[in-house]
Amino acid sequence: MSHRREYEIAFVGLKPGVHHFSYKIDDKFFEDFQQQDFKNCEANVKFTLDKKVGFMLCRFDVDGKVELICDRCGNNLQLQLWDEFNLVVKMVDNPEVMNDQEDDPDIYYISKGESHLHLEDWIYEFINLSIPMQRMCKEDEVGGPQCNQEVLEKLKKMEEDAKAAESSAVWKGLDQFKDLQ
Repeated sequence: MSHRREYEIAFVGLKPGVHHFSYKIDDKFFEDFQQQDFKNCEANVKFTLDKKVGFMLCRFDVDGKVELICDRCGNNLQLQLWDEFNLVVKMVDNPEVMNDQEDDPDIYYISKGESHLHLEDWIYEFINLSIPMQRMCKEDEVGGPQCNQEVLEKLKKMEEDAKAAESSAVWKGLDQFKDLQ
């Protein structure tokens, strides 16, 4: 993975205290990564770095929108992104060993000789974590003009068929054992 300089922060030259950075992320950002299941990304990432002696407190605020496919009807769906992530970056002598041993995903170790923070992988990860696992229209929008009506009708028919199969004669004899403990 290539680290682009625009996503590097030379923290060595920064005074202790709070520093703010802002990044506009679009589809071009994701070209160096694997193919995404979303498109038309317009994200704003606000990065706050609180530099202390021996460690840094990092905060990523993700805001924006992406376009993806609705899990229910298969049509395009525009999803609002909003999330915040906190990360503690500690400077140690052996960061590889420490990162392997660390159980807390919110703590990351870098070498004491390191001079730059590379944000690209974290921005990628946090934008992807901002997208919910289930990607569907809101309940009040289901069946609206943006939904694929043909797919919704097929889903409704499948539900009805499943209910009919449930009341099938094959299972009637087992109903007597339903509530036994």
